[in-house]
This record gives sequence, C-alpha cells and structure tokens, in this order.
Amino acid sequence: MFLGDLQTKDVVNINDGKNLGRIADVEIDSEGKIVNILIEKRRFFKKLFNSSNQYNIMFKEISKIGDDVILINI
Repeated sequence: MFLGDLQTKDVVNINDGKNLGRIADVEIDSEGKIVNILIEKRRFFKKLFNSSNQYNIMFKEISKIGDDVILINI
C-alpha cells in the first residue's frame, strides 16, 4: 500500500463514529516505521472550531485500515 492510497480514505474514530478527515502526512522514524499520522480536519470542523486544522495521531492508535476507511481508537 502506498501513502497516496491512505490519503484517499476517511479517518473515523471508533469511539464516537466521527469522521475526522483524511491523512495529510506521516512521520517516519529512522528505521522506516510510521510513528505518527497527520490528519487534516474536515472543512465543517475547521469552520466550527477555527483552531488547529490538523490532528496528530500515533500510528499505534489505528485499529483497522479498510478499503474505504481507516478506523482509529482515540
């Protein structure tokens, strides 16, 4: 799987079912492992809260990567 494939999937929190947005970038450590993912918030949330427009999620918080969605547990 490529980063471009991940960026087309919606990121959903399994605890409340909210769609948080899509992956904008990833942080990779010196061993080549993904450490964090940077999620760009959906436009609705940007307008509503008008704070930071990104989430920083630890890679270990990803529960499942499906065909259309990435499920996270935060």
